[in-house]
Amino acid sequence: MNYALSTTLHTTFDDAVERTREALSEQGFGVLTEIDMKATLKAKLGEDMEDYLILGACNPPLAHRAMNADRQIGLLLPCNVVVRADAAHQGSVIIDAMDPQVMVQVSEEPKLRGVANDAAAKLQAAIDSLSDTPRTH
Repeated sequence: MNYALSTTLHTTFDDAVERTREALSEQGFGVLTEIDMKATLKAKLGEDMEDYLILGACNPPLAHRAMNADRQIGLLLPCNVVVRADAAHQGSVIIDAMDPQVMVQVSEEPKLRGVANDAAAKLQAAIDSLSDTPRTH
């Protein structure tokens, strides 16, 4: 099962994060949580890893519809979007968004299908809008 919508950018990590936030915002998603895995693993375990940021994105109307269909769906919310340096290719940053179809597969609640379709379309539009050309400010 493929559970991610993905793209690769050839830019800096910070630029990729900024562009990802903007792309999500343009599709009605706000970022509710942010987990810096690199900093967390370094602080807690003394382990080093590449830049890796988890953004907990939420589109309130879609979340409301999902919660009305299945109250336990909160276990799968918000939609996680990962911005991570590609350890195998210097200068590349991978953007992965959880495919909302996973919600339907996990819960097996038919009422979630429409919500998942709408959420997937919005997340895919955000991913597709990320240009591989660095912006000038």
